[in-house]
Amino acid sequence: MAIDILTDKIDQRLTRWFETSAQALLFIFIVAILLTILAGCLYTLYDLRLIIRDGFHHAFRPLLVDMLTVLAVIEILRTALAYFSERRVKVTYIIDTVMVTVLTEAMAFWHREMTWEQVAMLISLILALAATRVIAVRFSPRRMQNEL
Repeated sequence: MAIDILTDKIDQRLTRWFETSAQALLFIFIVAILLTILAGCLYTLYDLRLIIRDGFHHAFRPLLVDMLTVLAVIEILRTALAYFSERRVKVTYIIDTVMVTVLTEAMAFWHREMTWEQVAMLISLILALAATRVIAVRFSPRRMQNEL
């Protein structure tokens, strides 16, 4: 009995220490993400000069890739903030982040020659991610609790 009480106290202290450490590291991580978003926005604004130099058609691709990259970082921020508030990572946020990143990479290949196999793999990956997201929303733990 005394050993159980001692074990429970040690478990509670370790859990509290882990949660405090994780929150401190996550706070540093969130500050780094915010600085990255700021840098990405500034870089996108700097790339607006390409419109004057190269014309809108040639400047559109790098600007679009810059903006999608910033959106991917914003999705990472959403994931980190969700962990702060809910003490768990939502699968849908991770899938959203991966989808934005994959679409960003697809846009980066815009002017490059891609084989049909590469295009098929990219489409398959996007469809698999979309299906996984639908399944994650349909069978989420919160929704299952609400149905009970």
